[in-house]
Amino acid sequence: MSELAEVVQKDLLTAIDKDDLVLPTLPEVALAIREAAEDSEISVSQLSRVIGRDAALAARLIQVVNSPLLRATVEVTDLHTAITRLGVNYSCNLAIGLVIEQIFHARSSVVEHKMREVWQQSQEIAGISYEICRRFDGLEPDQGALAGLIHQIGVLPILTYAQDNNELLSDPVCLNHVIDAIHPVIGAKILRKWEFPLALAKVPGQYLDRERESPRADYGDVVQVATLLNQRGRDPVLGISDLPAYRQLRMHSRAPMTEEQLQAARDMFC
Repeated sequence: MSELAEVVQKDLLTAIDKDDLVLPTLPEVALAIREAAEDSEISVSQLSRVIGRDAALAARLIQVVNSPLLRATVEVTDLHTAITRLGVNYSCNLAIGLVIEQIFHARSSVVEHKMREVWQQSQEIAGISYEICRRFDGLEPDQGALAGLIHQIGVLPILTYAQDNNELLSDPVCLNHVIDAIHPVIGAKILRKWEFPLALAKVPGQYLDRERESPRADYGDVVQVATLLNQRGRDPVLGISDLPAYRQLRMHSRAPMTEEQLQAARDMFC
């Protein structure tokens, strides 16, 4: 590790320990959707009004329903039909995940590009996570997708820090090293602050541990396998079938995803 990377990593970890690191806040519309989801009697029309307050979010949800992975014979053109198709719980979880895109913005063009790259990758992994959960009883596809969308959320404060540190910003190798080393710790902290369920809040700290053996399949396993499958055709995936996560998800007992299915999953949120 370079001297700069060591200094930055130490500074950020100290800031985390002292609660001095400025963490992103969950967008207001996401809080409203979460509150609506807590109402067990909420109707599709009521949820439509909540999500519809954010026109861009409503359009994104309709886009997802019309993706190759979910679309039916008739195209969905309105939010009410989209929520009816998905169901209230699915709609809430997917909408909360999608609205997080709003905080992936920066002052610096270099940081903005990096944030766009991270969000693009997160969307691809979310779609693959959704498809993995559809094939595995006991895990919810909407939760799997949400896990994929938020698993790299810890990168944001690091990039925000980099905007004010030209030396770090001008050294992409060092920046990537710092991101890889500490984004899981920061990500878990953010998700706890946002009061995400523990099963999701733990994902940033779980998905990179390839030796991890969970008592039962969980969303950390899902995101880990989805991350590796997303590399297929881009980088060699060595020994994926030997991973504990792969075995927990019983991937070996199912027909593998074809390249066409994998691409459809990648495109679900893109």
